[in-house]
Amino acid sequence: MSIRIRTFRIEDAPLWDEFVHRHPYGTPFHLTAWKHCIENTFGFRSTYLMAMEADILRGVLPLFLVQNLVIKKALISSPFAVYGGALAESLEVLNALLDYANALGQELGVEYIELRNGHAEQATAQPNIDRYATFTKSLSDTESGLFETIPKKTRNMVRKALKTPFTTRIENENIENFERLHSRTMRRLGTPCFPKEHFRGLLRAFKGMVDIREVLLRGRVMAVSMNFYFRETMHTYYAAADQEFSALAPNTYMYFDHLLWAGQNGYKTFEFGRSKKGTGAFEFKTHWGTEMRELPYNIVLLRGQDVPNYSPTNGKFSMAINVWKHLPIPVTRMLGPRLISMFP
Repeated sequence: MSIRIRTFRIEDAPLWDEFVHRHPYGTPFHLTAWKHCIENTFGFRSTYLMAMEADILRGVLPLFLVQNLVIKKALISSPFAVYGGALAESLEVLNALLDYANALGQELGVEYIELRNGHAEQATAQPNIDRYATFTKSLSDTESGLFETIPKKTRNMVRKALKTPFTTRIENENIENFERLHSRTMRRLGTPCFPKEHFRGLLRAFKGMVDIREVLLRGRVMAVSMNFYFRETMHTYYAAADQEFSALAPNTYMYFDHLLWAGQNGYKTFEFGRSKKGTGAFEFKTHWGTEMRELPYNIVLLRGQDVPNYSPTNGKFSMAINVWKHLPIPVTRMLGPRLISMFP
């Protein structure tokens, strides 16, 4: 088999997306819609690699060149995504894609290449980042069947939340409630918030594959989520809840509501998504009868000898995180979108 690597062209979009949809490790973040969103909102330059055998596509690798004062210069697959890395039909194809990426990185003078692999089969080397895990859950199409799959303590919390007359509303255009609650949650965690255009761009580019869901109580929005629908999986990617009403457990209601809706509408798997080990979000996801999978991220160092860590787990950021948590919300909503592109 003779494999040739070439770069993506606009007319390749249907071929690329069809490959991602049928590859077992394909994700929404591998689709060209993600490419357009990241380019348009953050201005990162992409180089999408295609492994061809004659006219047949055998593998893909999305890469973005990110350059700023914090991380200096890097190739990332993919920014603001929890999954990335190469999708290949064979080890030969995988090696060809990664070899080409390494050569590209050398040519561009990047510090490192970051591959956010979702599965070990996407890597040719041992992962050197072990901070993250992802959580999935098989679904049931009945409430009683779903309850049976949830641990007792969480079942009791769900029953308590169901006593409050919450309702759920689906939004496909208006991001205001979602962005307001999500930006407040990011500030509480000490993290810069996204620009509104990021969420608007996702709704436009992934139309039919993404929505916003709002949990309401007497007309007030208590919790929000942005969800991807890919193949047979519903993936709650962004979520937030109003801390003022945490005693009513709108977040617990929201996840149970999403799980039940997904099961009743033909989805087989629910993805809670990635969390850092040792965090509250990580613990929350373990309590739903989920299956945890460690994420084999890999950083290929092209310059320097130390694997970089630009996540909040790095103690160097602790002071900045603490300061950010105490800034007025209007200030964090103004500055956040300018800062978050530094940590993709």
